[in-house]
Amino acid sequence: MPFDCAVRTHVGCRRRINEDAVLSRPELGVWAVADGMGGHDAGEVASALVVESLAKLGPGLALAERAAAAGRALAGVNKLLIAMASEGSGGRTIGSTVVALLAGEQAFVCLWAGDSRIYRARGGELQQLTRDHSLVQELVDLGEIAPADAEGHPNANVITRAVGVDATLDLDTVEGDVRSGDVFLLASDGLTRLVSDAELLAGLQGDMLEETADSFLATCLERGAPDNVSLVILRAP
Repeated sequence: MPFDCAVRTHVGCRRRINEDAVLSRPELGVWAVADGMGGHDAGEVASALVVESLAKLGPGLALAERAAAAGRALAGVNKLLIAMASEGSGGRTIGSTVVALLAGEQAFVCLWAGDSRIYRARGGELQQLTRDHSLVQELVDLGEIAPADAEGHPNANVITRAVGVDATLDLDTVEGDVRSGDVFLLASDGLTRLVSDAELLAGLQGDMLEETADSFLATCLERGAPDNVSLVILRAP
């Protein structure tokens, strides 16, 4: 049986352009969220190229082959975005975060660069599978600020890795097992900055993924949604 999935992306309450992009291809075992940066005609292009590259992965690949192919695809997008930025004026960066989940019925691999996240809800507990590539996460790791102070830090939006930033794309990976009933959430920071882990877990334990996705989005909009909001939820069969 295929994974049950729900997908949402919204411009939010303050932005004019939605620079996020989402991908849900259960038939390929590939899901992704990308959060573009660089402004109109740049960030939205970057995130679109990221998800389009992952959507082109071939069918029938084993998990390890799929993960390797995803890494190569994203490296290609990285080179393309750097070339696009060099052709423009003003020296701006055209980039995007990426968080991708490659999964089958027994195992998963996560690939990411930036501060978009993947969570897994299992057995009444929520686990953040990714670790933010951000300035505040580095400060937390160094013990210079407390984790509770990270979200409100003035440099909370500064990321340290993304597709299109450096000549060589540095992706982190994590892998693990998949159990029946596991629920995964991929999200841009437009969601995770506004919805607490406790609220995420409560929602992900519900039976109806579409209702959960609607509820998460509605919560962000009620709280002012200063950024684009994107999420992909999937449940293992």
